[in-house]
Amino acid sequence: MSSLEVFEHSITIRASATTVENCLSDLELMHRWLNPALKCEPIGKWSTAIGSLSRFQIKIPLWQPSLKSVVVEREPGLIVWQFDGFFQGRDRWECQPTSQGTILVNRFEFQVPNPIVNWGFKTFAATWTKKDMQAQLRRLKRVAEEEYRRGGSV
Repeated sequence: MSSLEVFEHSITIRASATTVENCLSDLELMHRWLNPALKCEPIGKWSTAIGSLSRFQIKIPLWQPSLKSVVVEREPGLIVWQFDGFFQGRDRWECQPTSQGTILVNRFEFQVPNPIVNWGFKTFAATWTKKDMQAQLRRLKRVAEEEYRRGGSV
């Protein structure tokens, strides 16, 4: 088993924590900021309640690896998905209200159990994954601020 990797990024968003959280829990809004190479689909009815299941699939040529995820922690301003597949770990999203809006913290903890896939990830995809997480936060910020200005969420 590979060692635990942790990628953590944060961003300040000029929108309420409720609006930011809505961008994490509303599937339509989520599809506006997720990397287009990722496909997220519910297993059953879409929800971010504890125990809710979904599948994330990476759309790359010749191989479309997927992660099955389950919501394992949920409270106002916090959603934690635990996933299993070619990676195993957790994706934690926390909204921290501030006087200026919200600080969104994304903590991605994972292991890659297959030694060949782990080597390939570290060699080719780790740097891209970190950059993509940052780009994803910037896209989420844009969506949340647009929704907030539009009055889509409190």
